[in-house]
Amino acid sequence: MASVPDDIFFASITEINQALQKKEFSAVELARAFTERLERLGPQYNAVALSLRKEALKAAKDVDGDLKRDRLRGPLQGVPYGAKDLLSFAKHPTTWGAKPYASQVFDYTATALKKIDKSGGILTAKLAMVELAGGPSYRYASASLTGPGLNPWDTTRWSGGSSSGSAIAVAAGLVTYALGSETSGSILTPSSFCGVTGLRPTYGLVSRYGAMALSWTLDKIGPICRSAEDCGLVLHEIAGGDHDDPMSAGKSFYYVPEYANALNQTRVGFAPADFSEAVDQAARPDFAKALETIRSTGVQLSETKLPDFPYGAVISTIISVEGSSIFEPLVQSGQVDQLADEKQIAGLKAGLEIPAKDYLKAMRIRRLIQDGFHDLFENVDVLLAPSRLAPAPKISEPLDRRSTTAAPGGGLTALIPAGNLAGLPALSLPCGFADGMPMAIQLVGPPFSENRLLALGRAFQDRTNWHKRHPPSLSS
Repeated sequence: MASVPDDIFFASITEINQALQKKEFSAVELARAFTERLERLGPQYNAVALSLRKEALKAAKDVDGDLKRDRLRGPLQGVPYGAKDLLSFAKHPTTWGAKPYASQVFDYTATALKKIDKSGGILTAKLAMVELAGGPSYRYASASLTGPGLNPWDTTRWSGGSSSGSAIAVAAGLVTYALGSETSGSILTPSSFCGVTGLRPTYGLVSRYGAMALSWTLDKIGPICRSAEDCGLVLHEIAGGDHDDPMSAGKSFYYVPEYANALNQTRVGFAPADFSEAVDQAARPDFAKALETIRSTGVQLSETKLPDFPYGAVISTIISVEGSSIFEPLVQSGQVDQLADEKQIAGLKAGLEIPAKDYLKAMRIRRLIQDGFHDLFENVDVLLAPSRLAPAPKISEPLDRRSTTAAPGGGLTALIPAGNLAGLPALSLPCGFADGMPMAIQLVGPPFSENRLLALGRAFQDRTNWHKRHPPSLSS
């Protein structure tokens, strides 16, 4: 068989799966090539928590046996991927990115990983993350057991968190796709900063069994990929009800964007200020082009704004209370002081002191937020906004000095906390560059509207090539 070509490291899920079916190379050869690359390059970006070379080669051997017998299990069969290190993988360390849990091992595997295994996917690595998924807050990018996630486009800049390793690994061609998690921006932010495509599913669509909990009422598991198409293929496999997750929505997902509403019947709401004065000045030309590209798909664009609520304060209160409750044993034992970020240590301690009345008030406001979005989606089908307002910050920059929730002119710049509070799906799409760093737009819809978001995302990516770009130094 021919050796694995270098361009395979940035190929799509479908391209790799088809090459395997055509016997252009074996699944074992592919897994070996990816794990070697991951072990060689991953540490340069602090992206890898644990290489699973031995396990990947064993699984790949089984895939080769299936392919030899024409036993096809779907598009993920034989394709290497990685998982954020808050997803348990039986009998292997799951560190949650934090020193107090560095030797933690579970005897069960997360549901999402089991689903991909059933489809023939090849797990090659546990990927680095911000400690305890960033809860309740942290000041520096160095808040991780593996060190700060370094952006493959510029290693002096941050990859974003908390799914740092997942986005890095996809952007650097270390895996074809990865699983991340989001409580308030942890898929969309690193996807935007690293120039990859990230999908935050509707709350409850993907089982969280086997995943570290930060906020019971906010946590979501989702894919970080090269394209909207790949996100749809992965979500198709990992979605579905699960009795082991008490917050499961009990719904399945079938990737059929062709059956979503026609684009010329899709109503897209946006705020013009979001694409001009709200964003970094260097990013404005590409954001303007992205807006026109969305317009060219035939959608019905109209101006809109978010319901007027204190999204930042509400989500901060909920994450602080729920996160501190979850990690109360860590705080009470004193091991919380082993964490890398002083702000995070202080936040976990302080969260235990928040009065119940404040948490309940936040949850009552959250119900009003959900009602407000229900009314908003009577008039639009999709919301469009920048994923982030500025490119990735320098590694040394204090993260809490960057404003991310202000809404100039009543726009949609608070859409990340707002969308998470309402449990809405979101898709982040690369749309250009600012100061040499990737920028992205996000599409947000009502619950369980993933196919509509993916259809519009695919149409956008059919008209652009931002998602096909990768750091020039990593072409092989």
